[in-house]
Formats: sequence, C-alpha cells, structure tokens
Amino acid sequence: MQAKDNRNPLYPNGKLTYIEIPSGNITESASFYHGVFGWNIRTRGDGSVAFDDVENGVSRTWKLNRKPHAGSGLMVYMMVHDVAATMERIVAHGGIQVAPISGQYPELIATFSDPSGNIFGIGQE
Repeated sequence: MQAKDNRNPLYPNGKLTYIEIPSGNITESASFYHGVFGWNIRTRGDGSVAFDDVENGVSRTWKLNRKPHAGSGLMVYMMVHDVAATMERIVAHGGIQVAPISGQYPELIATFSDPSGNIFGIGQE
C-alpha cells in the first residue's frame, strides 16, 4: 500500500487532472460542453482553447486531427444530478443518445456521443 502524499491536497498523487478530447471543431466542442455541463471555457496564453470541469479539478483541452473516442475500451463517465434532464440538454446541443438510461433509481447511467463523435457516459447517484 502506498503512503499518502500530503504535499498538495488538491492534487494528490494519482489524481486524474488532465484530458485531451478529439474534436473536429473546437468552437463547436467548447459550446457543447459549456452548454451541457457548464464547463469553464478559457483561452490559454498560446491562444489554444481549454476548459475546466465545474470543480476546477480536471483541466482539459480539445485536439484536432485525432480520431474520436468511439467507446471501445476505456469509458469515461461524468456525474450529473439528473441523467434524463442532462440527456435532453445533450441532444439539444447537438449530441446523440447512444444507449438508453439504465440502472435502478437513484443510480442511473446512459451514454452519448458529442458532436465530434466521442462517446462518454453520464451517471447520477
């Protein structure tokens, strides 16, 4: 068992902090994720567009010229308050529902594709 590292309590050793998401259109992706999840969109000093999750715990950016994550292998889920309401926002902002809502209330999940074709999951607890 690894000893706890108390040097930076906001970013403990092993915490997921950064994700690069493939995008066919960064402006469209930024609009989608801001509109659906409320992610903070920002421009870096080098002019690239980046974003932070709602807790500023995970920083992300979009990358052009990469194949979209089509859901095989690793699946990333985002926690939401209401899967059904979030799926409505996903579709309204140009996403596609990939799998129906499943599980037993109050623990529900579903998967969606963003406008660039990346497949992610959403879940509520």
